[in-house]
Amino acid sequence: MNLAVFFDRSPGTIGEYFEAALRSLGHTVEHFSTSQADACRGRYDVYLRIDHGDYSCEFPSRLRPSAFYVVDAHLAKSWKSIRRQAPHYDVIFCAQRLAAGALPRAHWVPMACDLTVHSRRPGPLHYDVAFVGNDGGVPRKFYLQELRERYPNSFIGKAPHIQMAEIYSQAKIGFHYIECTSPLKDMVSMRVYEILASGTLLCANALEAQAFEQVGFTDRRELVIYHQPEELFALIDYYLRHEEERQRIAEAGFRCVRQHHTYQHRAAQIVKKLQEQRGA
Repeated sequence: MNLAVFFDRSPGTIGEYFEAALRSLGHTVEHFSTSQADACRGRYDVYLRIDHGDYSCEFPSRLRPSAFYVVDAHLAKSWKSIRRQAPHYDVIFCAQRLAAGALPRAHWVPMACDLTVHSRRPGPLHYDVAFVGNDGGVPRKFYLQELRERYPNSFIGKAPHIQMAEIYSQAKIGFHYIECTSPLKDMVSMRVYEILASGTLLCANALEAQAFEQVGFTDRRELVIYHQPEELFALIDYYLRHEEERQRIAEAGFRCVRQHHTYQHRAAQIVKKLQEQRGA
């Protein structure tokens, strides 16, 4: 398949992972920034836009057939723009199941991990807890500050995306918290898959609509889910003390993402649907 793919490059962006996955499956891919869409004159089988959080540019109507992979439907401001722009595309793919049900011509394609970047690295466990990212807003920054104080032997902060796997691989527990400000509260984010791909026990905040179960993750089997701060810290304390149980859950999550949740899996799903659309 010959695809034009539109997204703005930045280190570790989901567009780059999809671009690499599509190429690895044997498809021809040419990248354009979203602002270059008006200047695109090539002939392609599909014009695929990948969400990167900027909705200031309208996608040209002459680029057909068009597809849009939606990522940020869990954010209220982004969701408003996504709903406005979605009807202009021939087909929509959504990282969230609830978003796919709320948009026209939409299909659910969850996020994933890239095993060339996100994978288990050998070596000793240096950290009790790891979180790679910025502090964000309330309440995540309060969670992170409490983690720093309770577990000083931890890595909590920013790092280049190419170092994430090494950091998480050196941690006993990976922390995750995502805030959903739109009505769609089933966002299984990139970080979920990336931590699991590092072979680390994931502690993640609870989501609505059985979001983790929908992608094949069960509490205390492939990951650990918390609902309140007190529960999070109790769980971390428990799994720091119970190494065998911690490793068993981490290994199950690791196997699950490798077998079912790579960007090659997602790219193949998208291409299959696009080919069905073309043959319709």
